[in-house]
Amino acid sequence: MKILVLGGTADARKVVTQAYAQNLFKSGGHELVYSIAGLVRTPSVPCEVISGGFTQFDGLATYIKANSIQAILDITHPFAAQMSTTAVNVAKLQDIPCWRFHREAWLKKVGDDWHYFQDWNSVVQAARPYKSLLLTVGQVNHAEIAQLSSTEKAAAKTKVVLRTAAPPRIDLPQDVTWVKAIGPFTLENEKALMLTYQTDLLISKNSGGVSTQAKLDAARALAIPVFMIERPVLPSATAEFSTIESCLKGLEHWLRERTLNGTNSQKVNQDAF
Repeated sequence: MKILVLGGTADARKVVTQAYAQNLFKSGGHELVYSIAGLVRTPSVPCEVISGGFTQFDGLATYIKANSIQAILDITHPFAAQMSTTAVNVAKLQDIPCWRFHREAWLKKVGDDWHYFQDWNSVVQAARPYKSLLLTVGQVNHAEIAQLSSTEKAAAKTKVVLRTAAPPRIDLPQDVTWVKAIGPFTLENEKALMLTYQTDLLISKNSGGVSTQAKLDAARALAIPVFMIERPVLPSATAEFSTIESCLKGLEHWLRERTLNGTNSQKVNQDAF
């Protein structure tokens, strides 16, 4: 039996690695297949890895049919709305479970100056009074970055620093500085980055997790406001987890029940989670 893991995050690598370390796939003919878009680096995981998305296989549904996938475990980024939505819809059509693990969102702490946004246009409009922006929202398109970098001031244009793990997929405007960096980040390094570029506004997605939380701690320490883009609303999955431990327990329970009911059984109690 194969379970398809939609990965690309540190959490996905941890779940897969720990699942094998706990011998969840030692017997019974069960295995994981790890999928990654291939934007940053090939993950080191103890299972089969497919890279480059599902277009090469004529779509997710075709891949699932051709490879006898019997469950989907979505551990993509919380903002990968298209992939997560597709996973739920395809799973329903194939009559297989789709589980989702997304780490908990960040919560505002005492001393934080956060402003919440649902869409990019609102962010751009609200950012106009600021002079030096640190942008940590992942990949951006031409229109998005141009809207920020072309904001004119009385004395000069807005300075924009874009930090991403993978190189930008677009040609950046000349007045945009790209910083390549992969977490985890430290408080001191984040403070140094913001002081170097005289950051007066941090723009972030509410990705959650400890790997990139230091930027929020640095902004709090330096009294820099944060524009926080809230997570998209996703369709409900068969089961949803917010910790690695609960995800592994749910996976273990499903595998055990699957084995007890026979590997050819198509129906398993989803309320077991």
